[in-house]
Amino acid sequence: MVKICMRFYINKFRPLFLISVLLSFSFLLSCQAKPFSIKPALEENGEVFLYLQPLSQEAERLKFSLEAVYAQKDDGKEIPLDLSFTGIAFGKDVRQRCLATGQLPPGNYRGLSFKVKDATLTTEEGAAGLSVPEKPAPVEFPFTIRRQKASILAMTLKYRESVIEGFRFSPAFSVSVPARPPIGLSGYVSNSDAHDVAAIDKGLGEVTGMIATGTGPHGMAMDQMRGKVYVALTADDAVDVIDAGAGDVIGGIQLRRGDNPEELALVPGNRTLLSTNAGSDTVSFIDAGSLLETERVLVGQNPVSLLIDSTGSRAYVFNTLSNTISVIDITGKTVIATLSTEPEPLRGQFNRRGDRLYVIHGRSPYLTIIDVPSLSVVRREFLGMGAMSIKVDSRTDMLYIGKKFEDGVSVYDPLSFQPVDYIQTGGTVGYMTIDGDENNLYLVMPEKKSLKAVNLISRKTVFEIDFCESPYWITVMGER
Repeated sequence: MVKICMRFYINKFRPLFLISVLLSFSFLLSCQAKPFSIKPALEENGEVFLYLQPLSQEAERLKFSLEAVYAQKDDGKEIPLDLSFTGIAFGKDVRQRCLATGQLPPGNYRGLSFKVKDATLTTEEGAAGLSVPEKPAPVEFPFTIRRQKASILAMTLKYRESVIEGFRFSPAFSVSVPARPPIGLSGYVSNSDAHDVAAIDKGLGEVTGMIATGTGPHGMAMDQMRGKVYVALTADDAVDVIDAGAGDVIGGIQLRRGDNPEELALVPGNRTLLSTNAGSDTVSFIDAGSLLETERVLVGQNPVSLLIDSTGSRAYVFNTLSNTISVIDITGKTVIATLSTEPEPLRGQFNRRGDRLYVIHGRSPYLTIIDVPSLSVVRREFLGMGAMSIKVDSRTDMLYIGKKFEDGVSVYDPLSFQPVDYIQTGGTVGYMTIDGDENNLYLVMPEKKSLKAVNLISRKTVFEIDFCESPYWITVMGER
């Protein structure tokens, strides 16, 4: 990571570097303070995730808070898990939420235990305190932890067994392993800080599984015909391959040391996978059948994202540090054009006809519109600073744009380029995609640690999913 930060500094801030060694040193320190991953990667351990289902209607008068959660080994040893939140109440928890997670030694476990801090029950006279057990309350549910594998347990509070005689509270839960959804309802969310990909049921709006990956999973690409998901592992210089049916990693692709792959794209109707390698300023061509890199081309500095046109003939690579877009002829595996852009091009989207490319920039308040046949800029539209995510609805041509420090997404008319609507999200949107099956817009919110699905017609929230760590990317069956 220090190498990447130094490279970023030298290329982008060379004059400042020559003027002041002190500024250089400060910058390097700031880079070192932001490692690829918050959690250590799984090595000898496995991992468990506890998801709490919404409380039932009969628990509407109950509130309680947890002090700790433990995994109990067969030998009776208790291993503490990391709590994501402590307060639990009806109405507050209207969706499935990540309660706790932790890395555990492989082996058999007898269940879980919950140390309650306090509990209250609302009566006609007001909130009445309930007595709680001094020791952690056990919940029997045998499960097994496997080395370098992640497991998910879904918990539902049993209200009548938890509130005893109206004045005592001892949590009782039913625990289960979520069923894997039909492959047509599956989706996958990469969590770069946690080294895993969450499997979701887009029908229920719930997490149904956790797939441990290599270090720093970022962008993904899904082969919907073959049921495979490809995951860029930024810190491992590799790509993991997930079998969507089995819900597990079945193979991998090793790239070169220092490549730092960021995002992936699958060529339509082909078995070629492209990877933007931010560390080496290259794009890799990978054969999805043999899982081997067949070619690589040199592009601009720090390529962080790419876009393939609908014909599968060209790829557009966004080079943030050189302020350019590299246009690659996919068949010839060569760069056929380099387009200058506004400072720090981040991401782009084609319009419905595919003859316009919309580009957002990290250090420019303008949206650039490029005529695809001539590869020339035809318009610049003012958006304001901070654009970081963009999606075009191919059915309506409407543009959806998310910005830093804004808790929502602006909807732009493609003709006037005036905002015509605003979708409140409650968090900054880092990435977006559209589920064509359900006509829902999926909004990834890293800081909020959640994913929201919004219907494109009603603009209403369909569901929201919580994660234990910050999500980075989503791909779903039926994506358009």
